[in-house]
Amino acid sequence: MPVRIAKFEIGQIVKHRFFPFRGVVFDVDPVFANTEEWWQAIPEEVRPSKDQPYYHLYAENEQTTYVAYVSEQNLLPDDSGKPVSHPEIPKAFAGMAEGRYLPRGRPVN
Repeated sequence: MPVRIAKFEIGQIVKHRFFPFRGVVFDVDPVFANTEEWWQAIPEEVRPSKDQPYYHLYAENEQTTYVAYVSEQNLLPDDSGKPVSHPEIPKAFAGMAEGRYLPRGRPVN
């Protein structure tokens, strides 16, 4: 199975194409790396292919925060400039600059 280059980067804020949530990318799998049971639970008519990058997100919606695992085809850039209010963000990121989060261990400009 060919591996594609990830469209989104660590620290980038993204939103779901169909569902009302957004989040910060904190890890990327070059192809699907979750359980078969998880994948099969997605309705077949909207089930994404496995041969694309999948993103781990610190996600939020209007009610709560959580960790999401989302296929590249279902994400769009979030250009709102608004921060994401997930409690794990300060542990993984040093701050925000130019609309994206800066991973800890990298210099903050």
